[in-house]
Amino acid sequence: MAAAALLYNGWLLEFVLPTGLDPRHSYVSELYAADQPLRWLFGGIESVCAVLVGGGALLAGGTASDIRARAGIRARTDWWARAGWWALLGLALSSLADVYLPMRCAPSVEPGCEAVHPWHTATSALAHFFVFASMALLGRAAATDAPRMPLIRRWGTWVLVLALPTAVCTVGPLIGRPGWHGIPQRAHLTLVGAWFALLAAELAGSSRQKDLGPGAGRERVPEVAQPAADGG
Repeated sequence: MAAAALLYNGWLLEFVLPTGLDPRHSYVSELYAADQPLRWLFGGIESVCAVLVGGGALLAGGTASDIRARAGIRARTDWWARAGWWALLGLALSSLADVYLPMRCAPSVEPGCEAVHPWHTATSALAHFFVFASMALLGRAAATDAPRMPLIRRWGTWVLVLALPTAVCTVGPLIGRPGWHGIPQRAHLTLVGAWFALLAAELAGSSRQKDLGPGAGRERVPEVAQPAADGG
């Protein structure tokens, strides 16, 4: 997940590579539009990131369930966490589809290129749905299961609250109002990267807890010395 947090913001390479796109007024997915020269680089980065997120979600779901079972966490809390990890898997699959069903052209620089590419727009919408679902579901799990996922419980809601409006501000070109949508989209992607970083930190903590065993963190009750039996 830590690697995915970095790769999800691979668009930062556009500041050092000759993409021909203006980050202020273009979608990040235009970087791997079908007619763009660097589509293999940016599409490849997106694909690797999706695979890491999907693999991390599958592993995390199993690890989290194992730890919760050992600790006796109730089933309802486990359901929220499981659903959250499945939502992350949905995000990974949607992101892969986003790459393999790309925009045909870059609307921000090509006259006559429509911003709405039906299949690509649909996969992007699914990716947004799943990322927000993962935030809401894992945030709920963290709030219900107070001793665990402290970072998500503390920061997850803030990431969700900030990510929602930045996503909404990117729809301008889809409703015939293009311009400046690149800035909120890149802010949104940065926040999703922060979400992945939170998940990576929580998973690292869960892994350490698993290694320590189910009794980790529990205070040992000191044994009380029994008085010696009277030999008289």
